[in-house]
Amino acid sequence: MGGFSSEYQISLKSGNVVYQHLSKEKYNAFRIHIFKDRWVYVDDTNTEYPINKHDFSVVVNNEKITFDVVFNAIHGSPGEDGYMQAYLKIMGIPQTSCGFYQAATTFNKRDLLAILKPYGVLTAKSYYLNKGDEIITADIVDTVGLPCFVKANKAGSSFGVTKVHTQDQIASAIETAFKEDDEIIIESFLSGTEVSVGVINYKGTITVLPITEIVSENDFFDYEAKYLGKSQEITPARISKTQETNVRAAAKKIYEVLKMSGFSRSEFIFINDTPYLLEVNTVPGLTEASILPQQAAKAGITLPELFENAIEMAL
Repeated sequence: MGGFSSEYQISLKSGNVVYQHLSKEKYNAFRIHIFKDRWVYVDDTNTEYPINKHDFSVVVNNEKITFDVVFNAIHGSPGEDGYMQAYLKIMGIPQTSCGFYQAATTFNKRDLLAILKPYGVLTAKSYYLNKGDEIITADIVDTVGLPCFVKANKAGSSFGVTKVHTQDQIASAIETAFKEDDEIIIESFLSGTEVSVGVINYKGTITVLPITEIVSENDFFDYEAKYLGKSQEITPARISKTQETNVRAAAKKIYEVLKMSGFSRSEFIFINDTPYLLEVNTVPGLTEASILPQQAAKAGITLPELFENAIEMAL
């Protein structure tokens, strides 16, 4: 838990929820905090012990401890962009989220859309910018229209995202996005019901969880709406049978096409009955209030069952 991004506090919450819900009879669980300046094991008295990065071990009371499996609860970098997955793969340690390639691909919104398009997955119109590119706001408006979303390409959880209503707001929105990433994706605004669809490998079967409808009090489903209670999350979503069938099929197809494992949560917006993909999260929030655990609960899967399944599947 932890990480290098603006989301590290949410990750610490998720990690602690997992830690609290794992059976003490079955598992010896250790809370590992991963930060840029330190990797440490934090015991129940909040004492920190440094992790040896050469073999991902820790020494406690002169005893060297190694791990059978890692439960990945890092949102953003390095847990959701492939770095941690690749490191653990080299170390030969199983972990609960998808592989490094899938993590890197889904974390890069442009790459994700490029891979899924040939499979018939629909998305908003988009315009790409890299740091240093000339910014021609008239071109942007011609391509994606107004209002539009200016987003950091490789950043989790709605950081660096601005909804732009007029052409003169574009420049400052781009500046905000460049604070999070050196690549930007600008997308057309899709007006419709927004839903979040969890897909997991549950006991060896790819399982689409009950669908959540997102009704944001803010202008869109931003960080405040996601984590500070500024949204209504309604599970099951108030959508038609046709919409449900279509979005379940789309979410399952994405999981299969990308050869995913572990958790995934995809966000879609409906235009009539057709779902348009916004993004895919591979380390979704795991607190009691988070969307995927709410969906699992509706499917009759408790938090201990959800977390234990992830560990068993990784092993």
